[in-house]
Amino acid sequence: MSKYAPLGEFLATQNKDDILFNFKDIEKILGFRLPKSAYEHRAWWSNNPTNNVMTAVWVDAGFETASVDMKKHSVVFCRTVRPKSPTEAFGNGQVSHHQIGMSDVARSFTHQHGSGRHPLRGALKGTLRIAAGTDLTKPADPDWADRS
Repeated sequence: MSKYAPLGEFLATQNKDDILFNFKDIEKILGFRLPKSAYEHRAWWSNNPTNNVMTAVWVDAGFETASVDMKKHSVVFCRTVRPKSPTEAFGNGQVSHHQIGMSDVARSFTHQHGSGRHPLRGALKGTLRIAAGTDLTKPADPDWADRS
């Protein structure tokens, strides 16, 4: 049994489809402090179940992270699938490392949330920075067409 199993068990019992946690809330559920990398690296919160043991726990509970705010130390878990019961996901004390394809996630997200938007839309929001004073309407190389 994973040391992160209490989070999966907690998530599996929730009726909400979107749950906002700050990292301290997660630490209270787990009973120990998250690793330093959880506070410093957004990738720690990825939804790849082979990324780390904790990721497999929330994926197996039927959730994925949808929004991670590294400055506020918060994360939103969104339901992707609804297990019939918490014991279905954790009945034998072992985490089953099933894979959820993005088409499954999108279908589930659209069905449950009715938004019709793919859950990855906006995933890279805020990651592109444009230097002050850059004119995006001005060609980078105005003479490119004159070259032969």
